[in-house]
Amino acid sequence: MRHFLENHDERRIASPEFVGNAEKGKPAMVVSVTISTSPTMIYFGQEVGEPRADNAGFGEPSRTSIFDYIGVPHHQRWVNNKKFDGGQLSQEEKELRDFYKRLLNFTISSSALMVGYQEIHFYNKENTENYNHKVLSYVRWSTDEKLIVISNFDADEGYSFELKLPNTIISEWQLKDGSYDLIEKLYGEKNKELKVVNGQGLVLVKLKPLESFIFKMNN
Repeated sequence: MRHFLENHDERRIASPEFVGNAEKGKPAMVVSVTISTSPTMIYFGQEVGEPRADNAGFGEPSRTSIFDYIGVPHHQRWVNNKKFDGGQLSQEEKELRDFYKRLLNFTISSSALMVGYQEIHFYNKENTENYNHKVLSYVRWSTDEKLIVISNFDADEGYSFELKLPNTIISEWQLKDGSYDLIEKLYGEKNKELKVVNGQGLVLVKLKPLESFIFKMNN
């Protein structure tokens, strides 16, 4: 079943009537594209934070019309007089589009997203200090790729904790006690180390507000 966060029937993420900030859709986008094998639809202008805040004189603001009676300013700034190069985007819009580009390009070639899945959220809620209910975590894997996905849905608070992988995952991944390099696949700036001790995996994690990580274990 196809996944999407926006369409012409739904309020746009950045609209004042919904969450009012496109950044708040980032953790949901990470989860949407990595939690299953479903294809993902990006509604036009979503990747540059189109809010559809203008009043078209009919219907309601927040939902983009399927007709051309009104424009879509953020998307039009990316179109940039038919150059389609984002030349008129603000810096914030460019950074948001870069996030979407990095995320979607990663999913295209990830074999793990087509095979194994197990949530580790509730395991960490029960066994990890400082693990907040606004953080979601799970693992994906295939024979040649192992991923740990962590998303912070809190727009105001960051969280630091020791993420734990249960022995069922360590056994499934056939990992022995020791250390394994984790490569962060969105921005590559916060690579980590997975330590396996007595059959349990441990990763030190520090999440900023609305931050997500996709860690790939270095084989």
